[in-house]
Amino acid sequence: METVVWVVHIGAALGIIGLVLMQHGKGADMGAAFGSGSAGGLFGASGAANFLSRSTAALAAVFFCTSLLLTWFSGHHRPDNSVMDHAVITPAAPPVVAPLVAPVAPSHAGEIPK
Repeated sequence: METVVWVVHIGAALGIIGLVLMQHGKGADMGAAFGSGSAGGLFGASGAANFLSRSTAALAAVFFCTSLLLTWFSGHHRPDNSVMDHAVITPAAPPVVAPLVAPVAPSHAGEIPK
């Protein structure tokens, strides 16, 4: 099920990219007003803009819904896998302390320092 949602999600994302790139900007309407645009196209004078904007809005809604579904899948369908879940905690061994023995200086009693 999650794989199907991923496929739909990626398809919606690519569809939104394509539809946004196909749409004309606001400056293109000014040129069409003076006769340089084609008013007799497949969708009519403003039909293409309405079709593209409605299709973009529909794909954006699909993208939003699949984003929510993928978020829900990531939070509810997987066990908690953490580094700390698999860590084995063992008590530390007490530190080995060397006995405190003062070094014994050699006895030089009776010698005269040179």
